[in-house]
Amino acid sequence: MAEELNLEELRDRAGEVSELLKLLAHPNRLLVACELMEGERSVSEIEAATGVRQPNLSRDLARLRAAGLVTPRRHAKQVFYRLADTRIEALMRALCATFGADLKSNLSAGSSPANDREPAQ
Repeated sequence: MAEELNLEELRDRAGEVSELLKLLAHPNRLLVACELMEGERSVSEIEAATGVRQPNLSRDLARLRAAGLVTPRRHAKQVFYRLADTRIEALMRALCATFGADLKSNLSAGSSPANDREPAQ
C-alpha cells in the first residue's frame, strides 16, 4: 500500500519533476549543478571549472536562479552561487553514483560551442 501512496505522490508532482529534469537536461546547466554540488562558487570559479563561457554561463545561471535551484550571494563585485535545495544535491549525487564519480569531467570533455546553444523548444 505504501507503494501506491508513493506513486500517487509522484503523480501529483510529476509536472514539477519533469520541469526540473528538463532544466538540468542542458549540458551547461548540468555542469553548473555538478560544480555547485561541491559548495558555493563564484561566477569566475564556475566558469574556470566548467569551461562554460561567461555569456552562456550568465544565461544558464539566470535560468537556474529563476527556477529556484540556485541562490546568489553578492560580495563586493563578485557573485557567489550555491544550490538552493538539498534535493538538487541529492539528485546530482545520484547521477554521479549512476554514471560514475567522474560525471563532471565526462561532461566537461563533451562540452563544445555547439552545446552552448539552447535547443529549440
